[in-house]
Amino acid sequence: MPVKVFYTSVSSNLEIKKQQQRIFMVLESKKIDFARVDIAASESDKGRMRQIAGNPTALPPQISNGDAYCGDMIAFEAAVENEELDTFLKL
Repeated sequence: MPVKVFYTSVSSNLEIKKQQQRIFMVLESKKIDFARVDIAASESDKGRMRQIAGNPTALPPQISNGDAYCGDMIAFEAAVENEELDTFLKL
């Protein structure tokens, strides 16, 4: 399962929750196999997300394919809009 969505299960930020749900919904509807990585459950997963994103303050949701960074919510929405999701996800 190469595609990973880094998310948080504990956020008071409604915008982050909506973004995460949108990503899950789109990937599931397109039958794309992915793993959910909850950074709230693991400090090391949070560090990994930020390392892959190349940003020490990156916030979820962030998407990667293995160790290759795909992008954040803005890039994801652009890929969906332009029908380039497979390219974005490096599939």
